[in-house]
Amino acid sequence: MHTPELLAPAGNMEKLKIAVHYGADAVYLGGQAFGLRNMADNFSMDEMKSALDFCHVNDVKAYLTINSYPRNEALPELEKYLEQIAPLSFDAYIVADPGVIDAVRQITPDRELHLSTQANTINWRSARFWQQQGVSRINLAREMSLDNIRETVKAVPGMEFEAFVHGALCMSYSGRCLISSMLTGRDANQGECTHPCRWSYHLVEESRPGEYFPVMEDETGTFIFNSRDLCLLEHIPALVASGVHSLKIEGRMKGINYVASVLRVYRQALDEYLADPAGWRCRPEWLEELAKLSHRGYTTGFLFGQPRNVAQEYQSAYIRSHDFVGVIDDVKDDGTLLISVRNRIKVGDLIEFIGPGMRSDTVTLQHFSTLSERGAAIPADVANPNQRILLAVPFAVNAGDLLRREKRATS
Repeated sequence: MHTPELLAPAGNMEKLKIAVHYGADAVYLGGQAFGLRNMADNFSMDEMKSALDFCHVNDVKAYLTINSYPRNEALPELEKYLEQIAPLSFDAYIVADPGVIDAVRQITPDRELHLSTQANTINWRSARFWQQQGVSRINLAREMSLDNIRETVKAVPGMEFEAFVHGALCMSYSGRCLISSMLTGRDANQGECTHPCRWSYHLVEESRPGEYFPVMEDETGTFIFNSRDLCLLEHIPALVASGVHSLKIEGRMKGINYVASVLRVYRQALDEYLADPAGWRCRPEWLEELAKLSHRGYTTGFLFGQPRNVAQEYQSAYIRSHDFVGVIDDVKDDGTLLISVRNRIKVGDLIEFIGPGMRSDTVTLQHFSTLSERGAAIPADVANPNQRILLAVPFAVNAGDLLRREKRATS
């Protein structure tokens, strides 16, 4: 049985380090041009060099997204960009457009190429075509069923395949959507999607202009174009058996809490399956952990055929049971923790510390100190976002571990 890679998003350096800390085998990231997440922080040239050094010293692969569809006028800038990044030791570029592939081949002919899901590869003949173009891995379209995946893997030996296992689903075909372009002038296929499918909408009847009929599930409206989020945790055995080489998590625009929480679940689930396939079962606590994250309900998407009535989630807000409140920056020699606060906390809060391997401990805050700009420790009862605190806990934790608290109505 082969061991598939667990591939995680890295929207910036902090997210990249969190992904590595929580067990990613590989990460994918974008530069400041020609990716499909231009509104993510992304990486400058210097940051890409640092990211590669950090990944490779930790035996983690790093893939660069160059998966937009540039127009003619952008081609000179594309070639300049490819020249700039050519010396960097990325393990592969993630590409979608044949013109981009041609430019990469001209400038860095030996660079390994992975085909983005934006190319919507949905059958084995397409996969074989891309293999003939020198592509070494294909991120299969989310619209493919498990049977289609199995058939495609079998029909194209020597090709690596990648499948999304968790994260947001675009309601358009393989992400090819024009709504953002039409409503805002920002082109999704140039990396500028404004996610209008997440907006609230009303209905207007033709003969009654100006009369707006709310399409509502509750008093805050509804998101009629939303898809539920993909979650294939329970089907890891079937995906591994299908022969895919990489299990991919969506979310370069998501925060470090999302990256860490999803990774810790999938890392443990995949490792336990590989260690004991016959005895593997999906643990309820894994699903409970994923339910704590901000999400829109979960679906298996197209894995078992047309989703029909299960792909739409008619809810007006994301579901979330816990708030992310901090990250451990450092553990001092005496065990004191230096923590960056991301959400307001106060004495009396029950705080959960989560680490890799589903490690989890809780403590009720009794006392802590905030750090002044000059580094002086000041006893405090409350800490606000962007402050740093010093705290001692009666259990072992590591730098990079996160803190969260059960969601409350008021702070």
